[in-house]
Amino acid sequence: MPKIVVNKHTPAAVEAFSLLGTVVALDTLEVTDEAVRDADLLVVRSETKVDRALLEQSRVMFVGTVTIGFDHVDTEYLASRGIAFANAPGSNANSVADYVTAALFTWSQRTGSPLRGKSIGIVGVGHVGSKVERVARALGMKVILNDPPLARQTRDEKYRPLDELMEADFITLHVPLTTSGVDATYHLFDASRIRRMKAGSVLLNTSRGAVVETKALEERLVSKHLSAAILDVWEGEPEISLDLLSRVMLGTPHIAGHSLDGKLNACRMIYEEAARFLGVTPTWRIDASLTPDEARIAVPPEPEEECDVVHYVVREAYDIESDDRLLRQLNGMKQSDRRGYFMKLRAEYRIRREFFNRTVELGPHQVSAMPVLQDLGFKTILRKEKR
Repeated sequence: MPKIVVNKHTPAAVEAFSLLGTVVALDTLEVTDEAVRDADLLVVRSETKVDRALLEQSRVMFVGTVTIGFDHVDTEYLASRGIAFANAPGSNANSVADYVTAALFTWSQRTGSPLRGKSIGIVGVGHVGSKVERVARALGMKVILNDPPLARQTRDEKYRPLDELMEADFITLHVPLTTSGVDATYHLFDASRIRRMKAGSVLLNTSRGAVVETKALEERLVSKHLSAAILDVWEGEPEISLDLLSRVMLGTPHIAGHSLDGKLNACRMIYEEAARFLGVTPTWRIDASLTPDEARIAVPPEPEEECDVVHYVVREAYDIESDDRLLRQLNGMKQSDRRGYFMKLRAEYRIRREFFNRTVELGPHQVSAMPVLQDLGFKTILRKEKR
């Protein structure tokens, strides 16, 4: 049977891949050239650099990453060796959209400003960006889309040049990290680009840290040119800039896509690709590892206003500020401990279910919030009032 090395922090990986071969589950730091030397298949997360140094002495013939992005994988090297490769595009798109929703509502609460009527520029309108577009429209925001590859492919004028997004109140990034080609995204938001953003606007990044130039963002936050930044990803992860962390409104440890549903989706996608590679019919299903979780959110009589009801529900479903507080504990740590702590926050992330697993119970006077909540993915029911 083939030997399969998997990251032990991937939910259900051992259960699923054991149907295909002999599984060795390792911690991220244990995935070394020695550990994979006699492996046939390798399944990694974004923290593992997959390149010649890792695989040159191995017999690995299939690499799968349980992530959307794959900038941690040297795909050219894999191709040169004839090593099959698979990633998991779209697997955690709902999770990231939930994160952006929670971030926007947190901004609204802290600033006392409504989201309705604000403009948001979405850079990258693929699996994730398209779901963020749905969220923004549900919240009554004006949406401007930017996606050069899609613009060329579709010739659809709804995709606008990046310069047209610079007057938006919010800009949110959902692009892969690429360093070459006409659509390279490395430091896409550098000093020049950030300087062109609307004064007082907000930058959100849940894509990859190096899409934004750290020092340039710090400078624009210090000067108050940008009113806020919300970052889930950082240049140099897991060693991040504490100066930048101290200046952002919300900072989280690269967990926007870390819902349980998203992780299991990614595991399923890579498992099925591995099964096809081995010529085996895939038999594992997510349901085998997932206990239905339709936790009910019962909204109390207060709040009554639609926006307040929606904000209450989103906060109950996902407390983004708790992730922010955990990351900020880096400030009190020795430099030697920070790297491990950042990685631990990711590897041992709590169970978070996506909005579509939540049933919201509303009172008759809160019924106006139902359409928005449903557009955000929640199930809704009407509470019977006691007489």
